[in-house]
Amino acid sequence: MSNKKFTGTKAGKIIYWIATIWLALGMVSTGLMQLMKKNGQGGIDMLTHLGYPVYLLMMLGIWKILGAAAVLVPGIPIVKEWAYAGFFFIMTGAFFSHIAIGDSAVELFPSLLLLILTILSWYFRPAGRRLLLAK
Repeated sequence: MSNKKFTGTKAGKIIYWIATIWLALGMVSTGLMQLMKKNGQGGIDMLTHLGYPVYLLMMLGIWKILGAAAVLVPGIPIVKEWAYAGFFFIMTGAFFSHIAIGDSAVELFPSLLLLILTILSWYFRPAGRRLLLAK
């Protein structure tokens, strides 16, 4: 079944909204933790554990919150595409950073889950939330 046929179905819409809501919740919650510079998962300890400078916390936190808003708000499809791309880059970067330093599956799981939710949300987004390219 092609993407075009399946995404317009009721099941496609349900998958889209479940993935999108969980994606937005995950990005907002980790973004807020990064803005508050909390230690532990997503905070200073995690960033230094991965070998990154602490100043990235503020930037990543802001991007995640703005991206979640862009994905949820109707309209502005070009901004949605940029938000999805940003989420993809952030989560693949986090996932491979954990692999590079030899972290266990427990540390890999959050970034992998958010990466999968990003892909599902993007793939199943309704026609009204897609960027229409001129033919």
